[in-house]
Amino acid sequence: MYRSHSCGELRTSDINKEVTLSGWVQKTRDKGFMIWVDLRDRFGITQLIFDEQRTSSDVMENARTLGREFVIQVKGTVIERESKNPNMVTGDIEILVNDLQILNDALVPPFTIEDETDGGEDIRMKYRYLDIRRNPVKNSLLFRHQVAMKVRNYLSEEGFVEVETPYLIKSTPEGARDFVVPSRMNEGQFYALPQSPQTFKQLLMVGGMDKYFQIVKCFRDEDLRADRQPEFTQIDCEMAFVEQEDILNIFEGLTRHLIKDIKGQDISEFPRMTYDEAIRTYGNDKPDIRFGMKFGELNEVTQHKEFKVFNDAELVVGIAVPGGASYTRKEIDKLIDWVKRPQVGALGMVYVKCNEDGSFKSSVDKFYDQEDLTKWAEITGAKAGDLICILSGQTNKVRGQLSALRMELAERLGLRNPEEFAPLWVIDFPLLEWDEETERYHAMHHPFTSPKPEDIPLLDTKPGDVRANAYDLVLNGNEIGGGSIRIHNKETQALMFDHLGFTPEEAKAQFGFLMDAFQYGAPPHGGIAFGFDRLVAILGGQETIRDFIAFPKNNSGRDVMIDAPANIDQEQLKELHIKLDM
Repeated sequence: MYRSHSCGELRTSDINKEVTLSGWVQKTRDKGFMIWVDLRDRFGITQLIFDEQRTSSDVMENARTLGREFVIQVKGTVIERESKNPNMVTGDIEILVNDLQILNDALVPPFTIEDETDGGEDIRMKYRYLDIRRNPVKNSLLFRHQVAMKVRNYLSEEGFVEVETPYLIKSTPEGARDFVVPSRMNEGQFYALPQSPQTFKQLLMVGGMDKYFQIVKCFRDEDLRADRQPEFTQIDCEMAFVEQEDILNIFEGLTRHLIKDIKGQDISEFPRMTYDEAIRTYGNDKPDIRFGMKFGELNEVTQHKEFKVFNDAELVVGIAVPGGASYTRKEIDKLIDWVKRPQVGALGMVYVKCNEDGSFKSSVDKFYDQEDLTKWAEITGAKAGDLICILSGQTNKVRGQLSALRMELAERLGLRNPEEFAPLWVIDFPLLEWDEETERYHAMHHPFTSPKPEDIPLLDTKPGDVRANAYDLVLNGNEIGGGSIRIHNKETQALMFDHLGFTPEEAKAQFGFLMDAFQYGAPPHGGIAFGFDRLVAILGGQETIRDFIAFPKNNSGRDVMIDAPANIDQEQLKELHIKLDM
């Protein structure tokens, strides 16, 4: 038996017990006649004591050879500590060691295995197995496990059944790029790794499973960022005989349950907002509604003077920054430089200070009087002491630029409290979006999303105006889930493929299996998928997902620990019938 107890469970009630512990050496303190060792495992830290008067000489000698991260086993007696440590749950006791076994020695780690480490991100990624020993990462992984268990329990109690779907599927032309896997037994042919189990969960509904879920790994070969990995995890769900309202109610319940169970907060409201309103009011389709700074469109009250910048703009739009009138000119210039960065792309920014005495001071006083600026303040909701920031230009671009500025200002002002949770449903997305590069429409979500029944006649005349029976769940400015009611009959699905530019032959080759299944009695159905990594991170008080994944990739999609992706040898390539131009 390597251990009778963990390093986090012994208390004063265990005094005089004979115990066996195993773990890693956190640190040692050698006073000559007495040695103290902090022994660590997943469950905590227990102090060991080696005393010349009470410990044999060979055990003392062995203890002096211990280094950081040595793996050891000790046997001894639980005794009361003379100098108690109130910061440790085991701080009232220690183990008087009478036997020590070194199970494995260790090199000195490249960074300290402590909460506040001296290791940078790159080195910690390379030695991720050491990083996992640190409490911040270890606790994030334990937290992820707890959230997964709560999700499984909740959905199981709601009658959902977890079903595994294949990882080796066929490539489809919609969505992000696929990761492809060559088939050795089928020369020249390839599997694809699933971007989602979309068609399989629809087929499960045809199969009568009624309520399906899966916490499943998915794969997309696309550019990475802090909240995106090439392989990621979804809570994937589908339900039969449902309308949009049924799905929203079930998954409001799941989200409310998680926030209550994990954070102790009651969420009473899940407001709803159309896609058009979100874009017009916040500049994006996943707005953070924990704070204000709503957009105020100013075209009507700005484009009547001689200010060419506004007169030539498709959209003039502003936000009121609370307390921003106190900003110095230097601070405002830094904001202007921030929006002019290539990542944002604005050409400049007009500002108005709303003085405490009710007057206004702007960067365009030459063109606009106090009456004009009063109207600007009314439209943006600015109050005395606020700063109005105004951008102008092409509508879609300027909305995105002002949205980025709004989020940056909220961060600087401390308005994005990670312990406050504000969910929001965004509904009525466009079914299709125009792609300038290919000069055709693409499905905004995927080609199996049902159009709003009343909008179907517009497919032939105004396809860009057709609304999808789709919905996204947003939490604190992050999309954590998205789904739709699906098309469930062959004729409508064929119509959708036609408007996406598929010939009947192409549609049959790619999705014939699904359309064939629809002929055998497909029920009305719909579903949703939550980004599990992102959901866990937000519930854990962060917006970056990397620490909540055991072995993440870096920003280039590489696993620097195992050095992947990597070349494979010529014999493997030959077996796979692949020839590379060298």
